[in-house]
Amino acid sequence: MDRLANFPILTIPQNILIDSNNTLGSFHPCEPSICISPANPNQIVAGAVLNRTYHSLDFGRSWSTQLVSSTYGVYGDPVIIADKHGNFYYAHLADPSGKGRSSQDWLDRIVIQRSEDGGTSWNNGSFAGYRPPRDQDKHWLAVDDKSKALYMTWTEFDKYGSADSNDRSRILFSKSVDEGDQWSDAISISGVEGNCLDDDQTTEGAVPTVGPKGQIYVSWSYDEKIYFDKSLDAGGHWLDTDIIAANQMGGWSFDIPGLGRANGMPITAVDISKSRYRGRIYINYCDQSNGSDDTDVWIVYSDDEGNSWSAPKRVNDDGPGKHQFFTWMSVDPTSGAIYIVFYDRRAHDDNHTDVFLAYSFDGGQHFRNVKISSSTFLPNTSIFFGDYNNISAYKGRVRPIWTRMDENKTSIWTALIDFR
Repeated sequence: MDRLANFPILTIPQNILIDSNNTLGSFHPCEPSICISPANPNQIVAGAVLNRTYHSLDFGRSWSTQLVSSTYGVYGDPVIIADKHGNFYYAHLADPSGKGRSSQDWLDRIVIQRSEDGGTSWNNGSFAGYRPPRDQDKHWLAVDDKSKALYMTWTEFDKYGSADSNDRSRILFSKSVDEGDQWSDAISISGVEGNCLDDDQTTEGAVPTVGPKGQIYVSWSYDEKIYFDKSLDAGGHWLDTDIIAANQMGGWSFDIPGLGRANGMPITAVDISKSRYRGRIYINYCDQSNGSDDTDVWIVYSDDEGNSWSAPKRVNDDGPGKHQFFTWMSVDPTSGAIYIVFYDRRAHDDNHTDVFLAYSFDGGQHFRNVKISSSTFLPNTSIFFGDYNNISAYKGRVRPIWTRMDENKTSIWTALIDFR
């Protein structure tokens, strides 16, 4: 029996341009993040480098752009999430002096701003992880809608970029119980520390998620492995020894032709719906275990709160020898359906790139792959292309977001996908 026969067939959806302004600020738009409001699903908010936010009031058909500011500075790595009370949260890197890399206070904390009006305006924000002179980078957020708590994990560098073996990196955790106004003192949750070179020997890529009973789950990459940790008491206690959820052969940092850099950092998500897979934890990542000319998208899962993990399943369904990269995953909290967006070169013998969506309605056992970008694009190393894309799904409404490049200019796009 072909299980995929029960999956709906998706044709190329309508692509919506969100932003193509390459003269707004000092950076081309990239590294987009997106979130559908569970309180008002017609409201969608997105963000992109360096300090751009976008909001839509019509399910993503049209968009308005804002440049966000804070006295703590705004310096990229945008993360957008929403709670069921109508709040949106925008977490990003800090730059209090506004001088960027030339300043000693660059990356001195993680900043979190809140919008109570669907992304039209943002407060000045609060912060977590202020531990000078250490640097704070590569964060992600999760929300527990039952307790209203916000959880954040990220990488702390003793000194970003340092080759000194005495300078180390680690995964930190902080939480807020008052809608982001205040954040707890950061604690280290990684049992093993890495270097500060921002490479495969660095502990990096921590993405938290919240289980159906309030469990906090998080995974990250280090030294060709994906590590997993959890807390069952709202972040009070964590595992004494981190669990290795999967091997990541070749490491999280690898080369993709046409890009200045690329990574396969893991995405952690959990099914909190009432589906038969409720409570299943998923980790989605990329690696080059099949060779440097064959980057693939993978998924593993756990049904026992992360104590044991399935064998890796290859998500992209093409033959060997092509690149699939920059994966991100969303699990619809109302149905448990899994949606994964990634770049794909299966149709090309050069660096031309498409965007694909893989989706599963049977707990990740089978995936249907479909191209969702309306045209191919060609990236090159002269323009920073970012480190990730993103996707949000709620009640069958799926909104991926990605960067494309045309004639050395980047742009931010989404697609209108509805499994309803």
